[in-house]
Amino acid sequence: MSLALSTLIYEWRRYMAAVIALAVAGLLVMSMVGMFMGIGKSFTATIDRSPANLMVLPVDAEGFGSTQPRRNIPVLYQHPAVKEVMPYSVNWAFWSNFPTPEQPSKKDGVQVIVVDPMENAVTLPTDFPENVIVALQEPYSVVVDRTSLAKLGVKVGDKATLNGKTVTVRATVDNYPSMFNAMVFMSRQTAKLTYITDEGPRVGTILVKISDPSQAEQVAKELNVIGKGQFKAWTREQLSERNQASMFKEAFIVIMLGFMLVVGVFIGIVITWQTLQGAILANIKEFASLRALGVSMGNLRLVIMELSFWVGVAGLGVTAILLVGVTYLAKFFALGMFYPLWSIIAVSVMLLTIAVLSGLLSLGVLKKSQPADLLR
Repeated sequence: MSLALSTLIYEWRRYMAAVIALAVAGLLVMSMVGMFMGIGKSFTATIDRSPANLMVLPVDAEGFGSTQPRRNIPVLYQHPAVKEVMPYSVNWAFWSNFPTPEQPSKKDGVQVIVVDPMENAVTLPTDFPENVIVALQEPYSVVVDRTSLAKLGVKVGDKATLNGKTVTVRATVDNYPSMFNAMVFMSRQTAKLTYITDEGPRVGTILVKISDPSQAEQVAKELNVIGKGQFKAWTREQLSERNQASMFKEAFIVIMLGFMLVVGVFIGIVITWQTLQGAILANIKEFASLRALGVSMGNLRLVIMELSFWVGVAGLGVTAILLVGVTYLAKFFALGMFYPLWSIIAVSVMLLTIAVLSGLLSLGVLKKSQPADLLR
């Protein structure tokens, strides 16, 4: 074991403040990224869990809110690999429960998502269990996320109104929370009975299932050629990456993340630098002894830099532990957290860089490690 690592392990209490400072800096940035990306993922949860292999949007679409002509659907069937094509129907409706002495009145706008309650249907999320599929087949029945029951003022079996039409909550699903408007799932038949959807000339995102999912990227390119600029086909993975990138086009998100980054870097450098400096001063006699034994200042500086690096590694470990705790806490409050790989890599590099810079700033303390001081 190297001298730097053994020093960190033996004197861990002296370096704990630096490790915690780095962990807090990383947690600040990662929690903000996770929260915003989690919110974005909640809006596209049904798309991400769709059995569809391709998503078709208008060429200039900025998101799932864009519409396109319904005539694009038969065009997609011109490709021999296409098995099923259906529009992804999302509408807004006004929800109102029937108040009781135990449950006060709840009125709110909700996001209505139309699915086809048949096994392997391209619009049916892959994680819907059999009992939910059967429940959706009943006319005027709806399904909501378990965490939305209190928000909507209902429980399973209760009736409510959507745009004035009475519906019944027949079942619940998990992993579809929403911080804003709750998601309400219903069949296409119920959507027509309640006048929430129609067969108009325009549709939203079109979901496409192909015979060989491994060829999704190639089929997408060929569909774009067939479309002649009328639409653009994306694989689910490509569209997910685009959605992640589009989140950071919002100015307020960039400002908030930038602010957290500046605060995190400032906290990390200042506290880590001061802690490392204090720990080195506390062990100054040991460094003086090494110099008396013939160890050069250059080698001692390398020890300090390695020590700083290991402090950074320890900070990364504590960040991971804290992040797991924050993620579970957010899940308790129905907020999903999502951490893209690029954010994990970026924050890891940031923490290690802060630790190394703090080590560089602490090198001046070694000048006090004079061997003559050992004779006092």
